[in-house]
Amino acid sequence: MPAMAPRTCTPDEAAGLVRPRDSIGFGLGPANPHAFLTALGDRDDWEDLVLGGALLLGLYTVLTRPGVSYRCGFFGPVERAFKDQGAAIELVPGGFRQFAPILARYAPRIVTVQAAPPDAGGKINLSLHYGGLRDELLAAGRDPDRLLLVEINPNLPRTSTLAPFDNTLPLDLVDVLVEADGLPFELPDAAPSPVDDAITSHALAYVTDGSTLQTGIGGVPNLVASRLATGPGGGYGIHSEMFTNGLMRLHRAGRVSNDVKGIYDGVSVTTFALGSADLYRWLDGNPEVAFLPVETVNDPSVIGRNHALVSINGALSIDLYGQVVADCIGGRQISGVGGHEDFVAGADLAPDATSLICLPATATVGGELHSRIVPLLPEGSVVATPRHHTHTVVTEHGSADLTGLTVRERAHALVEIAHPDFRAGLREAADTLGH
Repeated sequence: MPAMAPRTCTPDEAAGLVRPRDSIGFGLGPANPHAFLTALGDRDDWEDLVLGGALLLGLYTVLTRPGVSYRCGFFGPVERAFKDQGAAIELVPGGFRQFAPILARYAPRIVTVQAAPPDAGGKINLSLHYGGLRDELLAAGRDPDRLLLVEINPNLPRTSTLAPFDNTLPLDLVDVLVEADGLPFELPDAAPSPVDDAITSHALAYVTDGSTLQTGIGGVPNLVASRLATGPGGGYGIHSEMFTNGLMRLHRAGRVSNDVKGIYDGVSVTTFALGSADLYRWLDGNPEVAFLPVETVNDPSVIGRNHALVSINGALSIDLYGQVVADCIGGRQISGVGGHEDFVAGADLAPDATSLICLPATATVGGELHSRIVPLLPEGSVVATPRHHTHTVVTEHGSADLTGLTVRERAHALVEIAHPDFRAGLREAADTLGH
């Protein structure tokens, strides 16, 4: 029996296909089907609509409707804002690699994504997000009781991958094709502060010619890549969960060769991209960057095979044991685990690798200066990276390589990169550890 052509409709028509009691699953950030999610907000007859996804990039009214709940794998500014306003948003703890099995167990009736329009061969390119979503998209398309809903947008780039991976969907598997034409979400570069500049300078000392780079989300990782683009070094490789404006600049400057990584040589490897319109144009049809599934990109055993890996991620706080808080502080969810622990753990597996945890030494809360390096994490803290994975910590006051140090030696190394105003108290606490 020949495959049926998908139903093509407007975002409003697609929203009309959702039942008052229903479930919808989607991917992280640039996978969000913006027009479809926007159209869902025009309805107010929801009885029990459950959304499952991560890192929303739009202010979707549907989240404010009675009868709507959102199970989220990674908070961003949108999730934080709506939750503060009383929306029914709850975190589902799990790293980015866990998104796929979590979604498979949840098995939403509708699975949706935004993508580039089909090519002449009927292939729909997943564009800026491969992640852990593709298998569940295919499963929904093959199940007669579920809907595969794909929002196509001609403003999205067609990105590249590597065999045996496939970052496309067959058109004849799609149930509903939603036509949209909005501009993709852009993430502008944050203006660096003097503290960011100082942290970046210390981090750059760990990057050597031929290093393989992973840069997480945030100002400092992006700034590291941008500074390397104007520096004297080169021959770098890229193996990074997220592809950013800074990594594009590094490519354009001729500093990326990808020829000594030891795995996936010849291309930069990523699983999603978020940045400027210029980045999206540059990625369109660009074979220099390969989008692979997150279960491959974020696999610590794969990460650890890269030559001279330097992993650069941020944090909110750290205690003298080396326990890192990166996604939740004071009971408030800030982000999520993402790939943080995967890259920290992956760097543990190779003697020539370095994991950098970068954070300002202080934070101002209620007009009062507090140290982000604390003697012991307060009760109720959520640890993103356990102490045995923490490698090198960087603040504006320097860096502390904790590898191979005893408990007390680690504590004193962290004291030396704390803000000077807090070192005496921290040093006293450090003396009590490890006995």
